[in-house]
Order: sequence, then C-alpha cells, then structure tokens
Amino acid sequence: MDGLGRRKILMAGGALGGFGALGAVAPARARSLWTWPPGASVAGTGAGVDPEWVWDDEADRLVAAVIDRGDVPRVNEQLRSWTRNDQAPPAGLPDDVREFMAQASRLPAWADRTKLEAAAEFSEGRSLYLNVLNGIGGGMLSTAIPREARSVYYSKGGADMEDRVAKTSLLGFAVGDLKAYRADGDCVVQAVKTRMVHAAVRHLLPKSPAWAQVSGGQKIPISQADILVTWHSLATYAMRKLLEWKVPVTSAEKAAYLHVWQVTAHMLGVRDEYIPVSWDAANAQSEQVLDPILTSTREGVELTDILLGQLAEQTSPGSVDRPLVNAFARYLVGDRVADMDRIPEEPFWEKTIELVWPKLVAFREGLISLPLVPPLAWTVDEAVRQYILFYLTKGRGTRIEIPDTNRPGSN
Repeated sequence: MDGLGRRKILMAGGALGGFGALGAVAPARARSLWTWPPGASVAGTGAGVDPEWVWDDEADRLVAAVIDRGDVPRVNEQLRSWTRNDQAPPAGLPDDVREFMAQASRLPAWADRTKLEAAAEFSEGRSLYLNVLNGIGGGMLSTAIPREARSVYYSKGGADMEDRVAKTSLLGFAVGDLKAYRADGDCVVQAVKTRMVHAAVRHLLPKSPAWAQVSGGQKIPISQADILVTWHSLATYAMRKLLEWKVPVTSAEKAAYLHVWQVTAHMLGVRDEYIPVSWDAANAQSEQVLDPILTSTREGVELTDILLGQLAEQTSPGSVDRPLVNAFARYLVGDRVADMDRIPEEPFWEKTIELVWPKLVAFREGLISLPLVPPLAWTVDEAVRQYILFYLTKGRGTRIEIPDTNRPGSN
C-alpha cells in the first residue's frame, strides 16, 4: 500500500480542475425554461431575458475583429507581459484591444475589498478541500455537461489536453490565491484573458462542421447561461460539498467565498442580473441550469478517459494507480455523474475512501484524535496532497492565449 500514491491523482485533479474552469460550456437538450428571478441577483433587477440567448457583445465584436484581421499573434505576444492586477494593458496592443481591457479590468462598483480579503484567507485555510473539489470534482462535472465537453473537444485545446489543462488551471488557482484581487495578484488578468478566449471560441467554433453536427442546435457557444453552468460546477458545488463533509464554515466565510465568485463571474463578462446574490439564490439557480442537463456524451467520455489516463502515462513507477483515481473521482461526484463519465467502479478503493475521507476531514478540523484515523487513510491523504502540488505547479510557464483556429481536422 505504501508504494501507492503519489502523483497520479494529482494529474487527474489538476487536469480536470482547469478544464472545468475555462471549458466552453453549454447546457444540454433537456434544459429547463428560464424562471430564475432577476430580483435574486446582485443587480436586484433585470429584464428577465433567458441567458441562453445572451452572449458578450462587446468582447465578441472585439475578438472577432482581432481574429479576422490577423492580429492574434500580436495580441498574444503583448498579453504575455500583462501579469498583475495593477498593470495597465500593454502599450503595444491595438488601440481597440487596450481600450476594452482597460474597461474590462475594473472591478464592479459593488465589489467589497473586505470580503475579498476574507475570501482569500478562507481559501488559503481550506485550500486542500477546495483544490480537490474545484479540480477533480468540478472537472468530472464538466465532462458530464454535454455542450461543454463537445465545445472543448472540437476547439483548439481539445487536441492537446495536457496543454489545455496547463492553461485552464491558471484561473482556478488565481481565484483561490491569497493575493487574488490584490494589486500584486492576477485574478483580474486571468479572468479578462479568459473572457477574450471565450469570445474567440464563440467566433471560431460555429465554423466547425464537426461541432455543428453535435451542438444540439446551438448556433453560438458559451452563452451567459453556459458560463453560469460552469460557475455552479465550481462555486456552488464546492460549498455544498464542504457543508456535506461537515467542514466548519462560518456565515461570514460563506458570504466571503460567494463574493469572490460573484466578482469573478462579473469579470468573466456575466451580467449582474444573472449573478446570484446569496447562496439560497445560487442553489436555486444551480438546480435549474446545472442539475437537469448532466448526461453522457461520446466526447465527454473520451475526454474523461484521456484526462484520467494521463495519470498512468506520465507519472513515475510506484505512484497511485488508476483504480484509486477512479474511486476518488466517483466519491466526489457520486455514482450518477461517474456513470455518465463511464468511470469504472473500484469496489475496494470506493469502500476505503468512503470510510477514511470523512475521518481525515474530521481529524484536520480537530473533531477526532489521531488514533481514530485508519492507517490506510494516509495513502489517500498523501495522494491528495501530491495532486494539489501538481495543480498549483502545472500552469507555471504557460499562459492563457487567444486561439485563432479550431481543433485540427474539425474545421
């Protein structure tokens, strides 16, 4: 047992977390009618228009122009030097790009610095749980979101999932970083770059015949509704699981964690009238836009297998094997989603994790003493810690960049 462990679970988590954070998302065929009230949003009011038919007009016009005039290499080169929240957009950018970024980089008027600081402290203190949930958990949810899986699969990043993971991990750990929205942090930077990537995918993917055949009738991907689906597969899902695991979370911490994700949604271009004002509102919205549309697709199953398979292929001998990775993923998302993703059942490890994970959480939170933690729990614990190390280092040396084509062979 002690030879089991170390880097494979990491690879899966890091891979899947980033994938969930930046995936081009969209709800499935069984999507419910939009009934969520704008009065439950941070704006407190709104037209009540279904976000399925709302995109990001300002970013879409800009990025389409950048692609069509062949400016993507120039813009990406300039964006490489833009790394801190307090930096002005690089002077070498085209005027229209620089003006858009200057506007898009401003926090909303309702952003609360005190809450953002509290959220950073909370994320630091709960980083082990949050990285696991936003990594493996959110990633497994993302591959069960049909349009998300297909949009990722047929876009440029789908052809090289390791590189995709490295890029998409950046926003995920920027949100959870202690400096997230401080001057020397980079959450604003990664969110604005991601917003521009989303706009590029909206411009490019409709030109892909392969994607058009499986798009479920969606003419333009990544609507406001689609981004909300991903938002709930991260923020709302993570808070639900923390509470389910009986992790002590104060009311102030819950409010702060919600706030950092509210601000991040705004920075990604989501209209304020769609951003939930409370956890009750978030749970209600999630039940409408995320829960009903989860299902299996060929692309989602293939991506899941690729992402989990990277563990066995790219880690050293004696590390955690695929069965433990499969079992932990199934534990995080439950049998329904795991079966959609066709993650194999692993009876031994599933029973082991069901037994030891709650005890590890209770031990970390000071609720039980060390003798009550089974020895095998430390195999799982070390595997998770190694996953987090991978997740935090995977993105180093890479950058979020605007694509200028779809997956090779899908155009």
